[in-house]
Amino acid sequence: MKNLPSPEIWFYTGSQHLYGEGPLKQVSANSRKIVDELNATKRLPLKIVCKPILTRPEEIRAACLEANAAPDCGGVIFWMHTFSPSKMWIGGLSVLRQPVLHLATQFNRDLPWADIDMDFMNLNQAAHGDREHGYIHTRLRLGRKVVVGHWSDSEVQDRIAVWMRVARAWADWQGGKFVRFGDNMRYVAVTEGDKVSAEAKFGFGVNTHGIGDLAQAMNEVSESAIAKLCAEYEELYSVVDSLRKGGARHDSLRYNARQELGMRAFLENGKFLGFTDTFEDLHGLTQLPGLAAQRLMADGYGFAGEGDWKTCALVRAMKVMDADMPGGTSFMEDYTYELNPEGHLVLGSHMLEVCPSIAAGKPAVEIHPLGIGGKDDPVRLVFDAHAGAAINVAIMDLGNRFRLLVNEVDAIKPPHPLPKLPVARAVWKCKPDLKTAVASWIYAGGTHHTGFSYSVTSEHIEDLAEIAGVEVAIIDADTTVRDFKQTLRNNELYYHIAPGLGRL
Repeated sequence: MKNLPSPEIWFYTGSQHLYGEGPLKQVSANSRKIVDELNATKRLPLKIVCKPILTRPEEIRAACLEANAAPDCGGVIFWMHTFSPSKMWIGGLSVLRQPVLHLATQFNRDLPWADIDMDFMNLNQAAHGDREHGYIHTRLRLGRKVVVGHWSDSEVQDRIAVWMRVARAWADWQGGKFVRFGDNMRYVAVTEGDKVSAEAKFGFGVNTHGIGDLAQAMNEVSESAIAKLCAEYEELYSVVDSLRKGGARHDSLRYNARQELGMRAFLENGKFLGFTDTFEDLHGLTQLPGLAAQRLMADGYGFAGEGDWKTCALVRAMKVMDADMPGGTSFMEDYTYELNPEGHLVLGSHMLEVCPSIAAGKPAVEIHPLGIGGKDDPVRLVFDAHAGAAINVAIMDLGNRFRLLVNEVDAIKPPHPLPKLPVARAVWKCKPDLKTAVASWIYAGGTHHTGFSYSVTSEHIEDLAEIAGVEVAIIDADTTVRDFKQTLRNNELYYHIAPGLGRL
């Protein structure tokens, strides 16, 4: 995956000097053992670094400032092995700006019932210390994830791994750059938004480059590089005869190779994490990028059509979250419904740009008219998405805040062939059902552009919202329209007053 960050996660253990130096040495040794064994499990995507135990206010503040300033630190895990009075933590937590996971665990899994004495109780009172810290975190309105259970429990490790993947995506966003080739599609509301507010809230910047800048990068691509990439296409995909070397339309495949190589060079030289384009702004190009956009997305770049920079950044974050996991993630659009009473379905697609990471089989490279944009017929990958549990995620600028919206779905094999649909596509069943899901989505102002993923889950998106301090609304198997509408009303009030409450 292109430009995948690998930050460290720092592990801080809280204690105090009340119990003497012997217990503090044991606390430190136990913390190191936990970190070593967590790293050894290979279940976690990021390395945990065991930092010195914290016992005094000045140590805590210095540790939090160090975590803020360290370029390699992507988040912190807090654990209170003993009782660490939380007033000591106010100065540090008040300045901390890193993602936080509170691990409510204890060193021993089982209680040695016959041997428990007060020395054991004083050393192993995480149940006491973690509640104290839960209070001060809440009192300071510190956004964090709480994971409860023994550190050796696979479910606990998996939940830590979810948070780590989100912390990695958050680190990727900080100072990240996304490029818009041209403006957004004319008259469309949801692809607009406040880029200044987005950068202040999420950490990434978005700027526009004229399509001529891309055309110039494409003009600099060598003929030999184009021929090499066309050969790669023929090796990896089922390329239709007309596009193959010697075919009547091979020049169109060569042009797409020029697009891909030019776009790659532009993105790499500018250190961009993703890009958008629009069929209404193609001056200097003869095709809307199709295959090129799909393959760049498969390499981890964020993408969204029609100048939708918010969804572009969201797709990149989801790509970073799902790195090295099976399933795949893509830009997606809800296109049309199957409203047969025997089974309601959604057919999702886009004009060209669905990522092959979600393909059920070997994609085909085809060329067909686009019907809009007034340019040459674009080349694209055509395939069906595979079956499996998935989510659709949208991000919206509501004027006074951002909202993340999730619908949990079950993707299925298309129930019928689609011989005349010349684009990549996915078919899914909405949870809890189409009527409830679509009504809830519309009430929430959900966009028609989404990030669609088999590997990213609702928990990942909840963790992202917690780190960013933004609203999240989830449509799942338990959703009812009545309760969902009330949740939106409650959120409207909460996120209106939350900035005045302190840190959020």
